[in-house]
Amino acid sequence: MSTRHQQHIEAPMSVKIPADVDQPDKILYGLTTRQLGILAGTAATGMWVFLTFSPLVPFPALVAVLVPVTAIGIVLAVARHNGMNLDRYVLAALRHWRTTKERVTTAGTPVQPPPAWCRMRGELPAPLRLPVRAIRQDGALEVAEGGVAVIIRTGTLAFGLRTSGEQAGLVAVFGRWLNSLDAPAQILVQARPVDLTGLAEHISRHAPALPDPELERAAGEHAAFLTDLGAEHELLIRQVLIVITGHTSGASRAATPALPWRHTGRHRVGRDAAAAVAMRRAEEAVQSLTALGVPAEALDAKSATAALGEALSPSEPHLVDNSLLNDVIIHQQEAF
Repeated sequence: MSTRHQQHIEAPMSVKIPADVDQPDKILYGLTTRQLGILAGTAATGMWVFLTFSPLVPFPALVAVLVPVTAIGIVLAVARHNGMNLDRYVLAALRHWRTTKERVTTAGTPVQPPPAWCRMRGELPAPLRLPVRAIRQDGALEVAEGGVAVIIRTGTLAFGLRTSGEQAGLVAVFGRWLNSLDAPAQILVQARPVDLTGLAEHISRHAPALPDPELERAAGEHAAFLTDLGAEHELLIRQVLIVITGHTSGASRAATPALPWRHTGRHRVGRDAAAAVAMRRAEEAVQSLTALGVPAEALDAKSATAALGEALSPSEPHLVDNSLLNDVIIHQQEAF
């Protein structure tokens, strides 16, 4: 095979993917429908104010009022903050300012007010509404907004160490899995601290059973290396979680029978059907990721509960006892 032909086969692959895949369509001059609506509303308001008050108010005073209003409308329509349109950011800030900051867990009952003799300052805490209502035995999560979801835990692979041809094959297989999705899916990549003491103890415990003394010595040195590595550095392991959703049909949700027990039974049937669909999609995702060489498994009820607990309390350290052979462990460096 000639060198030119080999370079042609192993040519570097470049794929452009937008950072925001959910960005709205541009309608006119690079502006979205929402931005055009804000600009049109600002222009209409300014025109109405000018035509209404121009005979009554001096022109300099009218300009002094219209210029800030026009500038605010343009800034709300064009400016962005942390990747979010400024108008959406302002609405989210107002919504956050009006909501209660303290939330407590309740058993479906409202928060009881304090007694009359207690002078409480501020607002009462609001009940904590978790997005998951229940976890089934098969690992399917019943979402509060309707439907179910299944969590898949996957590993990682060394993409940069592959050749360009292997990278192209991996991207093609991963692209086919993404194109096969017919429901929303969420991919979460997180770094967690890893504890290698369990692996070091396992090697030290089984080292005397090795047939060769040199192998036993090498195993002891490797166990000591793992112990020193965990003591001197803060090791992190990357974990990838994929959430596959499944929703009940619109007919089953919209239909409301006259008898309440019939409505409950129909809701249970629709929920079970959605769980079966979500589990089937999770199995297909596991098969597709396994074809990539990535270890993947759908979490059962116990593992899903642990994953949700770690997501709800990220500040608490959750050490991983051990790591798999294909897991990538990195060293966390602190910036000074």
